[in-house]
Amino acid sequence: MRIISIKNYIIVVSLLSFSSSLFAASRDYISVVGSSTVYPFATVVAERFGKNTGSLTPKIESTGSGGGMKLFCSGIGTKYPDITNSSRRIKESEFKKCQDNGVTEIIEVLIGYDGIVLSNSIQSKKMNLTRKDIYLALADKIPNSNGKLVKNPNKTWQDVNPSLPDKAIVVIGPPPTSGTRDAFVELAMEGGAKSFKALKALRKSKDSNKIIEMMRDLDIPASAFNEKGKKVFKAITHAIREDGAYIEAGENDNLIIQKLEANPDALGIFGYSFLDQNSDKVQGSTVELVEPTFESIADKSYSIARPLYFYIKKAHINVVPRIADYAAEFSSEKAWGPEGYLADKGMIPMNKDLRSKFSDDIKNMTIMKGVE
Repeated sequence: MRIISIKNYIIVVSLLSFSSSLFAASRDYISVVGSSTVYPFATVVAERFGKNTGSLTPKIESTGSGGGMKLFCSGIGTKYPDITNSSRRIKESEFKKCQDNGVTEIIEVLIGYDGIVLSNSIQSKKMNLTRKDIYLALADKIPNSNGKLVKNPNKTWQDVNPSLPDKAIVVIGPPPTSGTRDAFVELAMEGGAKSFKALKALRKSKDSNKIIEMMRDLDIPASAFNEKGKKVFKAITHAIREDGAYIEAGENDNLIIQKLEANPDALGIFGYSFLDQNSDKVQGSTVELVEPTFESIADKSYSIARPLYFYIKKAHINVVPRIADYAAEFSSEKAWGPEGYLADKGMIPMNKDLRSKFSDDIKNMTIMKGVE
């Protein structure tokens, strides 16, 4: 007969109790948080899933990509979400937080694409913008005629570009926790800043004197970026002005639509799907003379487009009922295919090879290895 000491017995029981307590408050529904852009797509999938399977409809919450990642990466157990939606890829810092909190097995699923649009009321004239215009309108600091960074002096769109209307710059957009905001500053603001040779050169610069000089102009300690030009470039281009020209509207894109109706001179920033669903109220600005359309986002001729994702917590798959089935519904051809119901909602489908790849990742529960 094998004898277990009282000490070891207590340790074993404690470990079992701890393990079971993680899932003690069990749920019989799937919990999904994250991106406001992915929210309408996830909602329609959840509704179809609930109707077709007879299961409880998954609970979808719009918390923003950053807010969703924070909740998702907080730990394992049914008090934490099973899935988070994101309108940008998980950041390295978020992935590390997940790992540190025991969320070590994550399934990453690219679901399709979306464009970021700058829209105004159909009561106003459509805007024709470039990424340079967008940068000069919204950046906190811009180069002056001598190439020195100064506080943005532009008050009207005509100050930005003489061909644009003589109207005050008023742009209503998402907060820093939003994946739309992350993608906007990367695609539109960085893209516009590259129009300036000095800023474009700074991005690849290894000239420590030049980089430190730029840091001095930005009031940033040189040690903060380890003399890397790319990080200084991002600090410049990702900083949006805070003098009232840009107004944060939270994570609710429908609220931005309402504000655009109330103020025909304002522009709003949100995903293409919201433009598509509200085309009777708002219109999309052209960017580099390209209209934001399903086709232009799909063929990448529209320059402000981004990928959409969701992330699954593998540890929850065999605990919370039918997570894998929900993911399978999302990745079915009837949902995310070219003729699928998500395309009808405004999501731009991936090509066949990518759809096959990520569908297989779901079936095989393929764990992401890290963030490049």
